[in-house]
Amino acid sequence: MTPYPFQTTSPPQTRPDRKTAMQNIRAAAVQMISSTDPNANIDTMKRLVRQAAEQSADWVLLPEYWPLMGRKDTDKLAFAEPLVGGGFNETRYARFGETRYARFQTSLSETAAECGVVLFGGTIPLQSPEAGKVMNTMLVYDRDGTQIGLYHKMHLFGFSGLGERYAEADTISAGGDVPKLAADGVPLAAGVCYDLRFPEFFRAQQPFDVLLLPAAFTYTTGKAHWELLLRARAVENQCYVVAAAQGGEHESGRRTFGHSMIIDPWGEILDVLSEGEGIVIADLDGARLQSVRTRLPALQHRLLK
Repeated sequence: MTPYPFQTTSPPQTRPDRKTAMQNIRAAAVQMISSTDPNANIDTMKRLVRQAAEQSADWVLLPEYWPLMGRKDTDKLAFAEPLVGGGFNETRYARFGETRYARFQTSLSETAAECGVVLFGGTIPLQSPEAGKVMNTMLVYDRDGTQIGLYHKMHLFGFSGLGERYAEADTISAGGDVPKLAADGVPLAAGVCYDLRFPEFFRAQQPFDVLLLPAAFTYTTGKAHWELLLRARAVENQCYVVAAAQGGEHESGRRTFGHSMIIDPWGEILDVLSEGEGIVIADLDGARLQSVRTRLPALQHRLLK
């Protein structure tokens, strides 16, 4: 696929016709404290994905903003990349010059292939058709490094109070498409950070077995609502939830909440990391999923669809 400066779509994404239960998947979520140095963040990302692969992870999810947590929200504009489909090919990028070099996509593609995992790439800044803004985008890579899906974050965070102010709409263009993702024959839901607060967004992605959520929740909002919202999404959708977060003090002075976690369809937390760099890992058990849905068939009892 030829890259275009403002390309914002990938090839049509289709889900499998599910006739069998989900097989067991070992999933990992990476937690980072991303810095203002993209090269250092790439090195950290690769190290933690390798760590997950060494623990036999099949899927690895990265956090939101893993390549860069700038001192200012506008810092990411200088690092926005053109979207390139498929695996990495050096000649595809040469025409864009250094300012458009797709190093984040390159590192994701290469890391997925090197570690033999399906890599859900947190979010990276992609070029937007709106001046002065980026798309905040999750890219998905298969085990051979091929890009197999994407999602542009739709709901943009805004918060003012307690000495903090955040306005993602100032520097990010909202995506317009609800994701329809799948990996290893498993239908997936995806969201990014603030999307978590909108249950109808995930209902629109039904049916799915696993919900993937990269995030960079602030400490203030995370302490109040992060676990509550994640467990609610797991219970109401009777699905596994894999959530990867930023977790610590950043150079900008911003503090993120961390608590990356994996939750089962009954709302039980299988693994969690409070703060600092590291991974959480757990087996997503297809039999457990079917047991919950059979004993309490709430999804079948829905009246409003």
